Order: sequence, then C-alpha cells, then structure tokens
Amino acid sequence: MTENFQFTLKKTDAGARLGEVSMPRGTVRTPAFMPVGTVGTVKAMYLDQVRETGADIILGNTYHLMLRPTAERVARLGGLHKLIRWEHPILTDSGGFQVMSLSGLRKLDEQGVTFKSHVDGSLHHMSPERSIEIQGLLGSDIQMQLDECVALPAEPREIERAMELSLRWAERCKVAFGNQPGKAMFGIVQGGDVPSLRIRSAEALSELDLKGYAVGGLAVGEPQDVMLKMLEETLPVLPTEKPRYLMGVGTPDDILKSVARGIDMFDCVMPTRSGRHGLAFTRRGKVNIRNARHAEDMRPLDDQSNCPASRDYSRAYLHHLVRANEALGGMLLSWHNLAYYQELMQGIRKAIAEGRFADFMAETQEEWARGDLEPV
Repeated sequence: MTENFQFTLKKTDAGARLGEVSMPRGTVRTPAFMPVGTVGTVKAMYLDQVRETGADIILGNTYHLMLRPTAERVARLGGLHKLIRWEHPILTDSGGFQVMSLSGLRKLDEQGVTFKSHVDGSLHHMSPERSIEIQGLLGSDIQMQLDECVALPAEPREIERAMELSLRWAERCKVAFGNQPGKAMFGIVQGGDVPSLRIRSAEALSELDLKGYAVGGLAVGEPQDVMLKMLEETLPVLPTEKPRYLMGVGTPDDILKSVARGIDMFDCVMPTRSGRHGLAFTRRGKVNIRNARHAEDMRPLDDQSNCPASRDYSRAYLHHLVRANEALGGMLLSWHNLAYYQELMQGIRKAIAEGRFADFMAETQEEWARGDLEPV
C-alpha cells in the first residue's frame, strides 16, 4: 500500500505487461480483471466471496448510483466502501455509457447531457464536473472522465465529433478532479473504428498527463479483429509508465489477446450475467449447464479449481437449479465464473513473470478448443 496513487511496470513479455497499481486502500495486481458491482453489488455474490476469488478491485456505476440511492445519500452514509463493506479499491465509471444506452430521452450539448431516468422518468443533467462530483461523493479510488460513447457502426464524422467532445470534457474533468492524494482520474480514448481518430485522441489525452488511460467505445458490437486493430493503433501512443484499461471487455479470449497487446485492466458483466443464465466459462471452454447432457452428470464443473462452486457441486445439481429457476443456480455459476476469470488472470501474471506468456496463451486456447468433458 502507499499514500499516493502509483503504477509500477515490473516486467514485459513481448507486448504483455506485468505490474501493480498501488493506492492507500490496496494494491491491484495487473493484468487485472475487475468484477462489475453496478449498483453497489456484484450481482448474486457476497463481496467476501468476490475477494476470495482473487479480485483486488471492483467497479461501481456512477449513473445507477446517482439515481439510487443517490451519491449524496451514499456520502452521508460514509461512502461506498463503508456502505457495501468493501475495504479495497473501487473504480467508478463516469456514467456516460449508461446515459447513452439506457436513457430513452436525452439531449447532449457542450455542457453535458440531460437525460430521463430509466427508473422513474425523472430528468437529470450530467456535466463533466457533475460526473466527477458524484464519483467524489461515492469515494471511489479511480474516477473516469465523462465521455460520449458512440455505438458502432457509425459515420466517421459522427465518431470524430464525439471524440473531440470527449477530449474537451476530459480537460474539464481534470480541472474538476483537482489534486486528490491517493486517488486517480483516468482519461478515455475514443475514436470508434477509425485509426487516425484513435491516435489523435490518445495523443491529446497523453498531453494532459493523467494518472491512467482507458480505451473506450470498443466491444460495442464490432468484430473482435476490429477491436484488436484499434488497440494496436492506440496503445503505442499512450505512455508506457501509466496503466491502460480496456473498458467493458470481455470474453476470456478477448482478455488474452488484449493482454498480448499491452492492456493492464479489464471489467465486464459477462461472468456474472452469463452465470445467471446458465453459462459457465471453464478451462475447457464454455459449458451451457441447461443442456440435457448434464442432467445426470455428478461430476463438477472443474475438479481442479480452488473454488467451491466449481469443485464441490455436481453438474446435475447445477442443471436442476438453473432449469428450476432457483436463485442458487445463478449464484453458484456466477461464483464459478468469477473464480475462473481470476484464475485466468493469475495464470497470465505468472506466465508474464516467467517470460512464457505466448506459450501460456497457446496452451490456454488449445485447451478451450478441446471442448468440454465427454458426456457420461
């Protein structure tokens, strides 16, 4: 732990990077996967369990928390960490993506965005300054700039307009954030699927000398190869001594390939959302526990895992729970999936430390390709 926010790049292996982010509330080992705790809860999980899977940091959502229970109430109650009983680092997103994707009515201009709540229809205004104020009230350790995220595909002129607006908002967020010892504000690279715009965004944000940089506006419907190409264009422009965060990504394969290109931090709802719908991520690929082949299979999802949900519960029981719509099914599969993601990140970090990330990546992909266990 440290009194200041700092990133230490400990080793590189080709493009992959091993490091750690140190903050007063703890150290985040990178590459890191951040479970998403949208409204102050990682869905269907106890936070003690989330920690036990190996998570060093979780994510909270500014948009959802400002609507309920409200940032001001969270502040009165002692901050998000105290409210949810999580003593470790928290990153909050800016709320921009949710405003664009969830609000049925919104008006965007230079000052910010006015939107209608998807909860009760009330009107709200989110400016760059208000976004940073909310994140400060929540007490998050890493705060994100407000940006405009354009869904792909989109016209280059529209992508450029949103990218330029996001840059102006980044400058305003930096001023609003000011100097907060032990905390950080990250900028967000935008530019859609246009390489020249991505580069311009990354160059301009680098000049702001922020404490970290995120790549946003990807994994929004474009093919994986487009996402990876944008990373290849963007990351060489960003400072090597600052952490790099790929927002909203992704599948285990997305993570492996993005680490290979130099990403340090990830978040995604996929492990918990998939778990609630009966899909498990395993060392041998995806397993749809709803399938009839699991109905009388007393083997666990993974007998080599340290996670009780993976090791101690039979596929037959998980199949029954999911098919019966029992809450426990989603809880166990979410637990399993988060544990698998953290085991993957641990394996990635170990491989980089040993200088064998390329081999680890090939071995992992080969095991996925083998497929699940043969039916009983």
